[in-house]
Amino acid sequence: MTEYVVPPLAPRALPVVGSTAQFPVARVFCIGRNYRWSPDEPAPREMPAWFMKPATAVEPARDALPYPPGTDEFCHEVELVVAIGRGGRDIDPGQALAHVWGYAVGLDMTRRDLQRVAKQSGGPWEPAKAFDHSAPCSPILPAARCADPASGAIHLSVNGETRQRADLADLLWPVPELVAMLSRSVALLPGDLIFTGTPAGVAPLQRGDVVRAGVAGIGDIALTVG
Repeated sequence: MTEYVVPPLAPRALPVVGSTAQFPVARVFCIGRNYRWSPDEPAPREMPAWFMKPATAVEPARDALPYPPGTDEFCHEVELVVAIGRGGRDIDPGQALAHVWGYAVGLDMTRRDLQRVAKQSGGPWEPAKAFDHSAPCSPILPAARCADPASGAIHLSVNGETRQRADLADLLWPVPELVAMLSRSVALLPGDLIFTGTPAGVAPLQRGDVVRAGVAGIGDIALTVG
């Protein structure tokens, strides 16, 4: 038996729809701007930027969403999440979906005021993106149980008022291209999660707000801030 000098952390995992099994989380990759936020926004010429959150930021989206310290601008970003089941490097886009184990609905929670400071100073995004509870997710729906989500509504409301609504067909770079892009930079691993980007409508939350979000055919979540 291996002896550790401090107790190792228990692995982070998400429930699986229709199963008692759990999906273990390895790493979390988050894609930057991947929807047009205005009708006149030009088509991108390059793949979007990406950043990471720690696996410890991931947790099942259940009931409460803690308001984090150090911010006055705690913002929601609803996203389709891709769960990698088979790793690889330099994956061909035409083969990328064979590496996907399942899909989920996730929130890329952001301390927007800290992100703004980072953009202005050229500093790192971790204070704005990589804090505790910043990646709540629905249970993972196995890809074998759903069609390839190339289209379908993605939405988020706060206190019954719709803030974000788009269609997955509006993704500037679809899932196969995102998987291929990441695999050219790092070797993807089983258990990796990819947050695929968020539509327009990002806005701050207040304590007590009720957030409901979902992706058609994938799942829905409901959380109360505070």
